[in-house]
Amino acid sequence: MTAVMSFEDLGSSVEDGSVDTVLACIIDMQGRLMGKRFHAEHFLVSAWKESHCCNYLLATDLEMTTPEGFRATSWEKGYGDYMMRPDMTTLRPVPWLEKTVMVLCDVLDHHGHTEIAHSPRAMLKRQIARTAALGFDPMMATELEFFLFANSGDDIRLSGYRDLAAISAYNDDYNILHTTRAEPVMRPIRNHLFAAGIPVENTKGEAETGQQELNIRYATGLATADYHTIAKHAIKEIAWQQGHGVTFMPKWHRKKVGSSSHVHLSLWQGGENAFYDPDGQFGMSELMRRFMAGMIRHAPDYTVFLAPYINSYKRFQKGTFAPTRMVWSVDNRTAAFRLCGEGTSAVRVECRIGGSDLNPYLAMAAMLAAGLKGVEDRLELQPPSQGDAYKGKTGSIPANLRDARTALLGSSMLREAFGDEVVEHYARAAEVELDDFDLVVTDYELARGFERA
Repeated sequence: MTAVMSFEDLGSSVEDGSVDTVLACIIDMQGRLMGKRFHAEHFLVSAWKESHCCNYLLATDLEMTTPEGFRATSWEKGYGDYMMRPDMTTLRPVPWLEKTVMVLCDVLDHHGHTEIAHSPRAMLKRQIARTAALGFDPMMATELEFFLFANSGDDIRLSGYRDLAAISAYNDDYNILHTTRAEPVMRPIRNHLFAAGIPVENTKGEAETGQQELNIRYATGLATADYHTIAKHAIKEIAWQQGHGVTFMPKWHRKKVGSSSHVHLSLWQGGENAFYDPDGQFGMSELMRRFMAGMIRHAPDYTVFLAPYINSYKRFQKGTFAPTRMVWSVDNRTAAFRLCGEGTSAVRVECRIGGSDLNPYLAMAAMLAAGLKGVEDRLELQPPSQGDAYKGKTGSIPANLRDARTALLGSSMLREAFGDEVVEHYARAAEVELDDFDLVVTDYELARGFERA
């Protein structure tokens, strides 16, 4: 990834007083930025080489508790340190925060010898290296969908998340008049991210009241995950600054469509799209066909990385543009995998399974692992689905997190690609979510059974 700031640029900015704070961030299991705010002078002296953080940051849940059952760290092991090593190629300004820059860090053992295997960034880097060993570069892009609300996130929280009011009153999909009302938030999101070196293409209204979408130009695999993570963080911060709540929950209301994070993928070689063959059916090369066959065959195995929470599975409803079946199609949004750019050098596969809550590093790593397995095993791609994929009877997406966790544990493909300990680490993360939810008495249960049961 091209640096938007060099170490020398940072030194000059600190000297002239235009920068005084450096955010050093790791990516946690949930895809969030965690880390420290350094005084810029100290960062220049030593922290640019390394810093440290508690190893519980890669063995926790959404609530930042310390669940038992992770082998990597525990109360028994004393919750020691990991090393945070800044990747200085990611150094960039944070224009929406005063005098602040950001750098992403890789996570290594305390002595800095090896990257932590279950660190999301390390997992993706490993699959990119596998792809490079075959002579290819993965080029990818993600779409970020989210809901924007009229009231602030603090007000929403204090209300107990009741009576939420979207920023608009009706479907925003492509509606220029209506999305103008969101411009006090969306315009600074576009411009600040662009100034931070994120190649933003556009924003648009999505297919529901208050739903927005941010699109970022395709890039190499690691850069794409970095862009996604920084952008998601920025959206939350900028919306907060402007007094609006925002959610990346895939399904925040039973009567509203969900939010996705579609992932576009192709493999390139020598600066050209290796998925393209002008003589192939739909412009698809043999490489693309085998790669897609792997993605589709092993999709149940990695669904937990595309839909990591209880709520994630409530998005998979027919007639909502969220898929329900693991099939592919040609430019058909009812299928889990859509062939885009048919017959052109832009041909690529779009995976439509992932929700807005996915961790892009984990999702992209799993997709690459599955596709590469298809290439290695020379899998044959079945004919595309025709018509309304919702009407099919086979190839269903796992119905819930429990089923997806079972598929993850049973995946020899992912165990081979990630290692047993990594698979079991994320299976435990899913189990923590399930155990926590199983203890909750919901409003639905009270209303339904309080008197009638």
